[in-house]
Amino acid sequence: MQQQALEWPKEGNARVPYRVFSDPEIYRAELDRVFLGPTWQCLGLAAELPEPGDYKTAFLGETPVIVTRGEDGEIHAMVNRCAHRGNLVCLKERGHSKDGLTCVYHAWRYDLTGNLTSVAFRRGVGGKGGMPESFQLDAHGLKKLRTDQFAGIVFGTLSPDAPPFSEYIGNDIGGRIGRVMRGKPKLLGTTSQILHNNWKLYFENVKDTYHASLLHTFFTTFRLSRLTTAGGVAITDSGAHHASYTYGEQRGDNASSDQLYSEIHSLHEDYRLQDPRFLDSVDEIGDGVTLQILSVFPNFVLQQIHNSLALRVVLPKGPDKTELQWTYFGFEDDDAVMTERRLQQANLVGPAGYVSMEDGAVGGFIQRAIPGAEDESAVIEMGGYEHAPQPTRATEAAVRGFWNAWRPLMGL
Repeated sequence: MQQQALEWPKEGNARVPYRVFSDPEIYRAELDRVFLGPTWQCLGLAAELPEPGDYKTAFLGETPVIVTRGEDGEIHAMVNRCAHRGNLVCLKERGHSKDGLTCVYHAWRYDLTGNLTSVAFRRGVGGKGGMPESFQLDAHGLKKLRTDQFAGIVFGTLSPDAPPFSEYIGNDIGGRIGRVMRGKPKLLGTTSQILHNNWKLYFENVKDTYHASLLHTFFTTFRLSRLTTAGGVAITDSGAHHASYTYGEQRGDNASSDQLYSEIHSLHEDYRLQDPRFLDSVDEIGDGVTLQILSVFPNFVLQQIHNSLALRVVLPKGPDKTELQWTYFGFEDDDAVMTERRLQQANLVGPAGYVSMEDGAVGGFIQRAIPGAEDESAVIEMGGYEHAPQPTRATEAAVRGFWNAWRPLMGL
């Protein structure tokens, strides 16, 4: 029986049908309309490709991508699919090539910008076989992406309709990226994890400023972030991009804050750190913001938690499966003490992070609860019905903003 077309609830972005997290047709449509549509997606740090010939692989949605440092010193990106028979050209996550990129299947070779430079046995053998005279190398290169760099981060798109990246994110979000990316990045490490939930459930989680001190025991117990702490959320007019921020100082005294959280399961007053130096931090930016989580639609996150800095890229792998990639970094001018601090605080995040571990699980809890509720909707009313900036994190305004950006692309 054919499934009925989805009708969005009359409450607008304050309601989200559970079906959007499980419907295979919706998933297939968003791969085309969102990830191959007029959006920019993170391909990594330019610092990951320091030398001409360096390459790495990435994705636009499920579409595989190669990112290279060309002989011209510039960053290039192209679809990781041979123009001959569709084989992956680059099989490794990263590497270096002295003579371009060669497909293992039939040895078609491309330069570092994606142009086809040679075809094995193009003229055949002994005058027999080979490609026809009409075959032109320059008509069979790899499909190229538009690329842009912002504060050392590489973004790409296949859409000719996406505006320039700086225009896409706007001045406010651009400034908030710049405050974190204050120097030349230095790669510290990478990891990835598989989440057993739809990609949008994780991205909602990123934009959900309400949950952090309710779900995360570490945040609340050790006072890294509470709703009683000064902060707020910045949201672009479209709702597509956001930045939540927390200041180090507590509103009121700790006792008052503890009282407000006394009935919340995330507070464990008897917990102690064996080595509290783990949380020693410095205000390296100088604005008093100890935590900033920033997102660029549809799937990029820039994280500053004290001195732990990371990029996150959220990759769809099916209606109920997501890959979350983490790139941890510091700066070239960091001394050994700061590098050690960043590495220690990196334990807050990632697959088994003291904070992020719960985020990796809670989306799966929702995914498992959806069957039988496809015609029902989540309630997204904390902080009202709009997606405007707010001087508090007791709000779901940024979540509503995500849906305000997603729905027009999907015709919903």
